[in-house]
Amino acid sequence: MRTCDRRNPFDASCRSASVLTPAELRDRLDRGDAVELLDVRETPEFAAKRIAGARLLPLGELERHRFELDRARPVVCVCRSGKRSARAAEKLIALGFTDVYQLDGGLLAWEQAGLPLEKDTHAPWALERQVRFMAGLLVLAGLGMSLVWRAAIGLSWLVGAGLVFAALTDWCGMGLLLAKMPWNRATQPAARACKA
Repeated sequence: MRTCDRRNPFDASCRSASVLTPAELRDRLDRGDAVELLDVRETPEFAAKRIAGARLLPLGELERHRFELDRARPVVCVCRSGKRSARAAEKLIALGFTDVYQLDGGLLAWEQAGLPLEKDTHAPWALERQVRFMAGLLVLAGLGMSLVWRAAIGLSWLVGAGLVFAALTDWCGMGLLLAKMPWNRATQPAARACKA
């Protein structure tokens, strides 16, 4: 992906996405505007709650599946808080998409505005919750095993160090691993429209 050359006023990669408030997006959806509502979170998050009509395309798969998107329609990127959707919008603009928006404040703002969400009936836990569960389980396992085999305490130390590293770098290997587990995988192709 190219980087922005701010010295060149014609460099399309320097453009930024427009921002839509939850109320503005709701108005567009209610009017029936043809927008590509793109949810860039992971499968468990999407299953747990989403805007009706949103299409799942995780941020990490965006470039690979960009050809599945309709360039003639405006694209509205959505995530939990707005951080991933901002990165997704930047990627799309760098890839040549011209009509790109992001939901200001993400689904948190949408939910705070009292707007409707839908979810799968048997949605897996959110990845963050799965990470907390596994980390706690591994710490307890390390402590329990250390009663029999003293060196097993290292497992608890390792998990603690991993959590500190994840907080400092904003990169969580355990979360990435859990996202690949069968219960967290979409049953359909990556870019799928949700069914009501």
